[in-house]
Amino acid sequence: INTKPLEEAVVSTQSTGEKPWDTDDIDHWKMEEFKPGDMKSNLLEESSFATLFPKYREKYLQQVWPNVVACLKEYGVHALLDLIEGSMIVKTTRKTWDPYVIIKARDLIKLLARSVPFEQAKRVLQDEITSDIIKIGNVTRNKERFVKRRQRLVGPNGNTLKALELLTECYIKVQGSTVAALGPYKGIKQVRNVVMDTMSNIHPIYNIKILMTKRELMKDPTLKNESWDRFLPQFKKKNVQTKKPKVQKTKKKYTPFPPPQQPSKVDLQLESGEYFLKEADKKQKKQVEKSEKQETKAAMKRKEKEQVFIAPAEEKINTKPIEADNTSVDIEALKKKLKDKNIKVAKKDS
Repeated sequence: INTKPLEEAVVSTQSTGEKPWDTDDIDHWKMEEFKPGDMKSNLLEESSFATLFPKYREKYLQQVWPNVVACLKEYGVHALLDLIEGSMIVKTTRKTWDPYVIIKARDLIKLLARSVPFEQAKRVLQDEITSDIIKIGNVTRNKERFVKRRQRLVGPNGNTLKALELLTECYIKVQGSTVAALGPYKGIKQVRNVVMDTMSNIHPIYNIKILMTKRELMKDPTLKNESWDRFLPQFKKKNVQTKKPKVQKTKKKYTPFPPPQQPSKVDLQLESGEYFLKEADKKQKKQVEKSEKQETKAAMKRKEKEQVFIAPAEEKINTKPIEADNTSVDIEALKKKLKDKNIKVAKKDS
């Protein structure tokens, strides 16, 4: 079979020549901004999304809703707030000039429902910003353990969350059993990994240290094509188990004979003579024993109640008379001292 024409065709499709227009300063991964007029025709069908919001968000949404409507109107999206059903609805209109903005508007109302302020939530409409709502309620079944790990993510005075926000360039809001994150795509991925590791009992400080190390390594261009594993900190999981004190059992002396058989209930009744009593006598005996127990319990309770009315022992008051101070004052000497002092003052004044 002659494959030469096929090989020539393959070579001809591959452009091996120089490309003067393709320079190093061109970013091939850059997302071009979508502007009004880029979509030549209107949307054929109406798309809409709705989401419910909790009762405690109703007051805030009523205050902010005019701003939400004005913000979405720029993109040609219609927004509705239904207070009866407790839902938010976004719809496309004939003026919508961006086909993907309805997905962004859906993310906006989801963030508003998860207690994210409008000033932060409206950033999701930008092209390079995305959002993620991470569900953490089903990771652990124990409620106390869940609360502790969620608090560990927030940190003392919210310091851990602030550090994570600075490293990932994302806005993070912990609310109930969800974590809402808003930021660039790379940062959102890092936030999800840290949150899920924290809820899986890995302290967030370990991931924060790794992120800080990577941030410093990114500044060095010589390490661009090298592996960073040797620079990253390695944390080994330590499963420290608390040792319970061993209870030392005393060994009994070995005897080849089995222990004597314990008497059964019938044997005990035969010994006491209860076995030969009639049913009426048995019932009467049980009632007598029951009444005796009740009397002893009633007497104990009566004593406890009477203890309240018993006056406490009074402290003994010291009744000894206070002895008078027998130290006498020499009045004559005191007068002479004052007289000498007055004479000295008079001499100074003269």
